[in-house]
Amino acid sequence: MATVKIEDQKFKVDGKEISMYSGSVHYWRSKPEAWSGILDKVKDMGFNAITTYIPWEIHELQRGVFDFGEVEPSRDIDRFLTLCEEKGLYFAVRPGPQINSELTWFGFPERILEDPKLQARNAKGGKVVLTQVPRPIPALAYHSEEFLAEVDLWYDAIFSILEKHQPPKGNLVAVQVDNEMGFFFNVNPYSTDYSDSSKALYRSFLKEKYNTVSELNKMYSSNYSGFDEIDPPGRFEGTRKEELRYYLDWIEYREFYLITSMENLGNRMKSRGIHVPLFHNYPHPLGPGGAKGAPTTPFNLPALEEKLGFVGFDIYSRKELYDHVKTIASYVSGCSRFPYIPEFIMGVWPWYIKPGDVTDEVFVTKEALMHGIKEFNRYMLVDRNKWLGSPINRKGVVKEDSYAAHKKVGTNLMKIRWNDFAKCDDVLLVVNRDYDRLEAATTLLPVVGDFLEPVFGFSEYPSSVIVSDENLGFRRPIQQHKSTWFDAFYRALTEGGVVFSLGDTAQSVEALKKHKVLVISAFDYIGKKTADKLAEYIETGGTVVLGPEVPKLDDTFSSESALSKLVSSTTGKPVLNSNGMEIGKKFACGKGSLIQIFELESVSSGLIEILDSVKVFRIDKGKSVADLVLYKGKTSDEYILFVANPSDKKIEIDIPLPSVSESITDIWEEKKEQISAGRLVTEVCAHDIRIFSWKAINA
Repeated sequence: MATVKIEDQKFKVDGKEISMYSGSVHYWRSKPEAWSGILDKVKDMGFNAITTYIPWEIHELQRGVFDFGEVEPSRDIDRFLTLCEEKGLYFAVRPGPQINSELTWFGFPERILEDPKLQARNAKGGKVVLTQVPRPIPALAYHSEEFLAEVDLWYDAIFSILEKHQPPKGNLVAVQVDNEMGFFFNVNPYSTDYSDSSKALYRSFLKEKYNTVSELNKMYSSNYSGFDEIDPPGRFEGTRKEELRYYLDWIEYREFYLITSMENLGNRMKSRGIHVPLFHNYPHPLGPGGAKGAPTTPFNLPALEEKLGFVGFDIYSRKELYDHVKTIASYVSGCSRFPYIPEFIMGVWPWYIKPGDVTDEVFVTKEALMHGIKEFNRYMLVDRNKWLGSPINRKGVVKEDSYAAHKKVGTNLMKIRWNDFAKCDDVLLVVNRDYDRLEAATTLLPVVGDFLEPVFGFSEYPSSVIVSDENLGFRRPIQQHKSTWFDAFYRALTEGGVVFSLGDTAQSVEALKKHKVLVISAFDYIGKKTADKLAEYIETGGTVVLGPEVPKLDDTFSSESALSKLVSSTTGKPVLNSNGMEIGKKFACGKGSLIQIFELESVSSGLIEILDSVKVFRIDKGKSVADLVLYKGKTSDEYILFVANPSDKKIEIDIPLPSVSESITDIWEEKKEQISAGRLVTEVCAHDIRIFSWKAINA
């Protein structure tokens, strides 16, 4: 049996590296006679692979009876995949059960959605509804045994076909588990799932966590006699920190629900002979303008990658949403073993209010690569019903401007093996999941899932607009201040020319140790697991910069945190800014150090001075609005520099370059740029990203 593995951020089939630069082609939406011409154009654009949904909704004729080309030739998935193999294209498949794909029933047979036994429930026992085009649909309960029995019928049918297309017989190299799993976009924490099957799983989760109900009662200040008496919270009613554990456990459970759902589906795939990597695409955050704070709860990428091969987030953004794309790409590259975007905008659904055009697609492509994405899947390569603006239509006719632009992407950008380059990111800006869970737990407004653009200026994603502003017994309302500190760190690093990635407190300490410095928000308390990881990171030689506080408590809200214990054993030395003002304390602990910044106002200038003192890599860009990221070859003396102008005005840059010769190459324009005294002096147009490469001068 051939092996397909991910090693060093690379896809390998029997040890041979392959490219997963792909685009989506939906076989059933084109006539079979058009397939060959479409795939030829896909290859001509530089793509090495394709992906396709395989919709249960399309193939089921009646329960347990499926059409794979016998009735409608365009449904012959076996024929289509065989044709891909004949043309030398690798492929990944996405058999659901949920697929969305702008299908009326989200990929499910209508009978599945209409069955009350299979539906998710809200806190009052009613249906949970997703508003989507062309009509609303009910959310489903993914831990219902009846639902899983129906999925088994579909999996039995489709995987008997897919299994034989894996290496060495075929070119199937990855299988996606479900699609954009997020409670059918009902990510608001008190929206779902309160079905009987979910409540049973919730109680099992609590039993696994606390072992005995008496231990849980200590944490909850409750007097339950058994786990079966515990109902999940239907809304936030806490007034003090001692009450928070009950709500925080529900938020953590929602992450667990999604992870175990996908693990369960993945195991069903494996039991049907699938041995290639399994992956998942968390949904593109739909908040207004996108979320700058990284996308965590109810999504947990590091934890899900313990169950699947790799995990990414989808990106559907315009060039004006620079920080959003940077956040998603930096987070995926900082957390995933294979930094990949499973759905990357190419064309758009018709009800996207401000969709942009091909210039936006080129810009965000450069930006995703800039911030650490190695490969991606364009969605869609081929136009179809409810999708516009792709470079190829369903008959195989090309749209010249889009086709030419993306062919240039394939020729000039994707010929580079980005996996062979490492970002010079000494710094990891860590998203503190403990506070994201608190923000979610203290949500007051039950905004329902909505696949359309939000009309109120906020969405179902928790934010300062819809969460409690009470202190809850802390010095300040942490759920309100956590984003303010994250944003301040993010902005200071960007403006200071620091190359950084985003991380997550759910990552292993080994992953955190790959970076010289961790920057993280910290308040009165911190999760015990988080504190233990940070303490180990510091004691083994790392530097943690945090603010505004060294947390006194862990997340039991009664015990001292490992970080508090760590600093109590040493005397902190004042940290002074360039004006001689004390802005924080530095604690030497083991082989490393913890540096505390007291006030938000000190972050903008003080953080860079602190990082300079520990000699992290950054590029001195002066006051320029340009964003800069440098890569170095893992086994070569090659460098690649991205220079982004996220503004709407042309800018000039004057920056020093390391180990540079007399000229460098503009990769996109394929021309030389002269260097004077080791400095790059040039212009960058509005909303543009220039990409330069060179070999070290001593190479």
